[in-house]
Amino acid sequence: MKVSFISPEITDGHLKSVVVLPVFKKAELSASYKAYDKLSGMQISASAKAGGVDGSAGKDFQILGPKGTKTNRIFVTGCGGLDGFDSENFGARVVKTLLMSGETTLVLQMDGFDFTPVDAARAALGAVLASYRFDKYRTKLPASKKPSLKNIKIAVENPAKARAAYKNFYGPVAEGTLLARDLVMEPANKLYPKSYAARIKKMESLGLKVEILGEKRMKALGMGALLGVGLGSPRESQLVIMKWNGGKKGDQPVCLVGKGVTFDTGGISLKPGAGMWDMKGDMGGSAAVVGAMHAIASRNAKANVIGIVGLVENMPDGLAQNPGDIVTSMSGQTIEVQNTDAEGRLVLCDALWYAKEKYNPKAMVNLATLTGAILMALGHEYAGVFSNSDEIAGQLDKAAANSSEKVWRMPLDPAFDKLIDSPNADMKNIGGRLAGSITAAQFLQRFVGDVPWAHIDIAGTAWKASSKDPREPAWATGYGARLMNRWVADNFEG
Repeated sequence: MKVSFISPEITDGHLKSVVVLPVFKKAELSASYKAYDKLSGMQISASAKAGGVDGSAGKDFQILGPKGTKTNRIFVTGCGGLDGFDSENFGARVVKTLLMSGETTLVLQMDGFDFTPVDAARAALGAVLASYRFDKYRTKLPASKKPSLKNIKIAVENPAKARAAYKNFYGPVAEGTLLARDLVMEPANKLYPKSYAARIKKMESLGLKVEILGEKRMKALGMGALLGVGLGSPRESQLVIMKWNGGKKGDQPVCLVGKGVTFDTGGISLKPGAGMWDMKGDMGGSAAVVGAMHAIASRNAKANVIGIVGLVENMPDGLAQNPGDIVTSMSGQTIEVQNTDAEGRLVLCDALWYAKEKYNPKAMVNLATLTGAILMALGHEYAGVFSNSDEIAGQLDKAAANSSEKVWRMPLDPAFDKLIDSPNADMKNIGGRLAGSITAAQFLQRFVGDVPWAHIDIAGTAWKASSKDPREPAWATGYGARLMNRWVADNFEG
């Protein structure tokens, strides 16, 4: 969708479009509302009165463009009270309503009400997120089922500043989130470790430096935990490193690490067949990291950031690792693999250790669709945060509030850590039936040393069967790309 910012005065930029006029409870009507009403011969205000539209949220109406306005139609939408108004949600809700209306151009009138250029840019972000579709493999989609909206224009008091805010921050955030969604939506026969790594390699056009480690390199590094997961697949595992050097030379970087299991059958500990098709999305953590790195590079972030994703396919095969096998991680710690479906932590432990040893980061955050247990705790509303640092946990909480990707901190405790001790190796990869998301986090903590670190379990937020949030499509949400971009912007840029 093409985004532009224009003056709120009624000009040729408003022609042949749907003009959206927001109204608020107990607030004076905007100048644009009054101007359009006058041009229409007061048809708009008469329709609002007849329909009881008083600014209450959810009370909307549309009329065909009155003769005097030269627009295709007018859409008046009630937005509730001005207090707590969210321009991002506003832009998303309007686009969701009109996406398949037959109209091609939408003008959001955001004059008055003390709307700022950032409000306008955020409205554009919401609109773009709401316009997302994944129709790539649909060959017989009728025109009536295809989105018609192609252009969104935001009419605002200072279009130049709004344009800059969108170009320098919110536009790259939108692009990174849509990229993350695309990656999660791709089927596993199209997106597997090598093809995924090749797609990431193309991001060098943004200024990133991308390095790809194949199995030979990883074996030499001692990554027995990660490599063990991919033993049953004929597709070679990969570790991809994305480097963005936008900060001061020599400054310690921050590292973002993502689980990229491009398909997870569970391995020898095979998952039930029903719903297994969703396991193409078990690389949602890696998609969040890739999307965040895309946004960080696109907006020329003033920070040194390294994204690392471990890409594997977990398959049952005669060569696959068995429950009870013992593998040696890059750290030298040994792991008894009691369940081959607890594979994400095996991928992450080597990736985290590599990040720690290779780059000496000032902070690390990993994201993963790691445990079903986190859904039992937090459903689809919050991702679970586990951290060895109160500071990092607090930063993530603020970044969540600023990015609309919600998190909730969960505990780490030595009592839970004991649950993954093994009599046969340094540890085991599962801790029993109880506190499954916590014992998974305790496992990862053994591979981060003293580095300030957080693990974000996004198993409940990376994909959803449905969502009431107009910014989110059914299934892949792209969760994490916005959160990580905001965390970097708020805490590591000068």
